[in-house]
Amino acid sequence: MTDFTLNPATDPGGPVQPAARPNLDKGFNPLTLILFFGVLAAGLVFVGYSIYADVEATGVRVTTYLPYVLLLVALLIALGFEFVNGFHDTANAVATVIYTHSLQPELAVMWSGCFNFLGVLFSTGAVAFGIVSLLPVELILQVGSSAGFAMVFALLIAAILWNLGTWYFGLPASSSHTLIGSIIGVGVANALLRGRDGTSGVDWGKATEIGYALLLSPLVGFVCAAVLLLLLKFVVRNPKLYTAPEGNKAPPLWIRGLLIATCTGVSFAHGSNDGQKGMGLIMLILIGTVPTAYALNRALPDSQVAQFQQASAAAAGVIGGKGAGYAIIGDPRPAVTQYVSQHKIAEATYPALAVLVKDVGDQVERYGSISKLPAEAVGNTRNDMYLASEAIRFLMKDKENDLNSDDIATLNAYKGWLDAATKFIPTWVKIAVAIALGLGTMIGWKRIVITVGEKIGKSHLTYAQGASAELVAAATIGAADMFGLPVSTTHVLSSGVAGTMAANGSGLQMATIRNLLMAWVLTLPAAILLSGGLYFVFSRLF
Repeated sequence: MTDFTLNPATDPGGPVQPAARPNLDKGFNPLTLILFFGVLAAGLVFVGYSIYADVEATGVRVTTYLPYVLLLVALLIALGFEFVNGFHDTANAVATVIYTHSLQPELAVMWSGCFNFLGVLFSTGAVAFGIVSLLPVELILQVGSSAGFAMVFALLIAAILWNLGTWYFGLPASSSHTLIGSIIGVGVANALLRGRDGTSGVDWGKATEIGYALLLSPLVGFVCAAVLLLLLKFVVRNPKLYTAPEGNKAPPLWIRGLLIATCTGVSFAHGSNDGQKGMGLIMLILIGTVPTAYALNRALPDSQVAQFQQASAAAAGVIGGKGAGYAIIGDPRPAVTQYVSQHKIAEATYPALAVLVKDVGDQVERYGSISKLPAEAVGNTRNDMYLASEAIRFLMKDKENDLNSDDIATLNAYKGWLDAATKFIPTWVKIAVAIALGLGTMIGWKRIVITVGEKIGKSHLTYAQGASAELVAAATIGAADMFGLPVSTTHVLSSGVAGTMAANGSGLQMATIRNLLMAWVLTLPAAILLSGGLYFVFSRLF
């Protein structure tokens, strides 16, 4: 570890007192902990009441409590992943304000936890369902089956195990990277167990898109943070901005405000992006255990049924026109499922999809609205809607689709209606994830903070370096959230700190950089092997 007290910062005015290491061992004020756990308890009561109210609203009489036991276990595991994500990834956001003495560690962690909470609450859900779309479609359609639960448990437990392992050694590995690897492992294992080529078990187009985001975001963090620091040096000539803290002294007010603002931005952006990764999986758990309450968005107003019917009829016309001359006898779903799994247009693809779209429209029209669908029909209707939406998504991207711009606009509009009915996140799910993420931030932040604050560069972090790294991280994560792509807060911020150290000529601790690169390289294959092996075991046990 670099001893920062041996590296005094200097400015044009002469030598100053060396930057002191922040006190990371001070505990939380008991009143603060009581307040936080009071909020936690209130949130959990709200979550329990929300599930009860949602189930009661369906009017279905509870005959067995087994689904609720499974729901409890699965929710605890999913929220456990977000808890670990909190102290593993979120700790990156507070490292700069702690090591520049802008905030005391316990206050910084509380502050970051609050804005993580808000980030989760205001998230869009796009990242959540982008993650879910990587999973094998047959497992999503049968998420309430033993194979569906094996999938959810395997990928979550694998992600938690790897995150805990890298946290224990103080390595800022990526929770996003870990979860993507776990999903790929489950997809490959599922395909092999079904006698198919392992590569057919994953949506590689979406995986590649997400992979580029995970690969490029650290490079963006490194380069942009370095450039921003050099730009600041050219534009802002105040020497105080480019010095390390003097002892335990807090920075000037304007610098302190800048650093706290950037920490706030990263915390909010982290919550809005990383918090969604557990949301999509929690929705799958809810759909599998309590489909009557969560399979379809019953909050959609009845007044929109007519618009849905129009969009459905238009989409069926477009798809049916492409399949003219072919007829489907019997169930259209196997042909559509085959297209979604293999991404190859066959003779039956268009006519089967046209029949499925018409069936979905007929089901909604028969009952007048989504909210009036009987309990026994909800699961099947949701599966039909999800299958049609995924088939249309792939069809619009297929180079052999023979669709013009008007056809694509029609299908896109219809897909929007399907997604509104099937891809939604109740407020209580966001609150549960926000609580888990915030609590995780408070509990285990220290190991990763020390790595980012002390072990990346050879000299103490200056105010400008901390602000540059945080600004770039917040902007990168926010942009990824807008496009529905998961990125790693860990990789973006730690590479940003490294970029500022390189630009400043401070030097890098190559042992740490080597460990970070090793964690980055090993995370994907390790998560794939862990989740694939667990899925194989769980699919035999369940």
